[in-house]
Amino acid sequence: EGYNCRNNHYHYAATYTGPGHAAIYTGSAPALNGIVGNEFYDRKLGRIVYCAEDTTVQTVGNTGSAGQMSPRNMLVTTIGDQLKLATDNRAKVIAIALKDRGSILPGGHAADAAYWFDSKDGNWITSTFYRKDLPAWAQAYNNRRQPDQFIRQKWVPILPLDQYVESTSDDQPYEAMLPGETKSVFPHEFVAVAGQSRYEALRATPFGDQLTKEFALAALEGEQLGKDDITDLLAVSFSTPDYVGHAFGTHAIETQDEYLRLDLQLQDFFNQLDAKVGKGEWLAFLSADHGVADIPAFSRSYRIPADVKPYGEVGESVKVALAKAYGPGQWMLSYFNQQIYLNTMLLAEKKIPVQEVYALVKATVLAQRGVVNVINMHDLANSLLLDNQMAMLRNVYFPTRSGDIYVMLQAGWFEGRNRGTTHGSTYAYDTHVPFLIYGWGVKQGQTFHRTQIADIAPTVCALLGILEPNGCIGNPVEDALK
Repeated sequence: EGYNCRNNHYHYAATYTGPGHAAIYTGSAPALNGIVGNEFYDRKLGRIVYCAEDTTVQTVGNTGSAGQMSPRNMLVTTIGDQLKLATDNRAKVIAIALKDRGSILPGGHAADAAYWFDSKDGNWITSTFYRKDLPAWAQAYNNRRQPDQFIRQKWVPILPLDQYVESTSDDQPYEAMLPGETKSVFPHEFVAVAGQSRYEALRATPFGDQLTKEFALAALEGEQLGKDDITDLLAVSFSTPDYVGHAFGTHAIETQDEYLRLDLQLQDFFNQLDAKVGKGEWLAFLSADHGVADIPAFSRSYRIPADVKPYGEVGESVKVALAKAYGPGQWMLSYFNQQIYLNTMLLAEKKIPVQEVYALVKATVLAQRGVVNVINMHDLANSLLLDNQMAMLRNVYFPTRSGDIYVMLQAGWFEGRNRGTTHGSTYAYDTHVPFLIYGWGVKQGQTFHRTQIADIAPTVCALLGILEPNGCIGNPVEDALK
């Protein structure tokens, strides 16, 4: 009954969780919103920064440090911020996810609160950026101790194993294992592991989706969302597909089982929205913060080129090459998100041109297996790149947070993970994600015209009749609107 954009893609190079959540809700790109990675090297601070970190705030909901988070590193507004402005703060904006960045960045700066799950004690928490204490409904939910119920159970498949016809067999050597397990097979149990938070493993099972849905429904009721004529926003991110996908890959029975179960959670969630808000009185969109690569060992079973590159290979080779050429010194500050951060101040002091260093780095890294291009981010105009690659790199470049040189790996390759899989490239498996929109004001239909993640926020804002976020670069998908 909704509208499906079936050729929807990310429009920048850093297909990671933090940038994805920021881009969906801002309609912008890392070059504008500043969220260039989950972590990134901040040249102003001279260190690696987490995208949602904020040491000026404190945890609300327990006594730990997991709540020292806020959206301050994101430099533009979100759908929720614009809704707050359009209604003179009468709208309520609540964001929820297991991951802190999965709720904080969608919620935006003006949200009433963002909530995330702390694996240390199984509580949903927030930070003093939003409020000084948990509301009564959130305290009541935490007091139910639902995570304790889940860790006493096992994750068993919802169907007989022979019905998972879209998956490989259950026992594959390239799949990762949950903490304490010795084999990556059903049933999965929650085994206590020394030094690990008690509830961490719940994230990588369908119980994580159930926790998220149940807390979102508690927020719906507790905040009385959708009960008046002022539009409210409930931003819910289901983080579990990412954890499951990383561990087991794209064709595992665990992954298929996760999506079958997530579909049931969404069904229940939407049915309860119909009951509590009213059928036809709510609007939902669904997308993803990134795609994912097939596990290279799985790809090779189909004779598709793919492999894993040791994570330190690029950075260490660059350090050696620069030291050999210019003598001892910290010529490279970091290698992160496939980007080399040069010590440009030291290079300027020694009167060494960046272009000269780039030529040396390119010759060094391009000789390695799995590398197809090495790109000078300061001179993209003269890079011999395909148009879409050029645009994706331009859209991710933020001068004080991005690297100087981008290392492009061959399709199917990634760094540093011998079991399971990951994401972060410019290839279609990482950029092509859903954009479905359903409910109030939406026509039924589909399009194969290429849309981009930046189009989601202006489409929603057009439906609501409010100004799009201030960093928005996308356009409304007109055919989806009544």
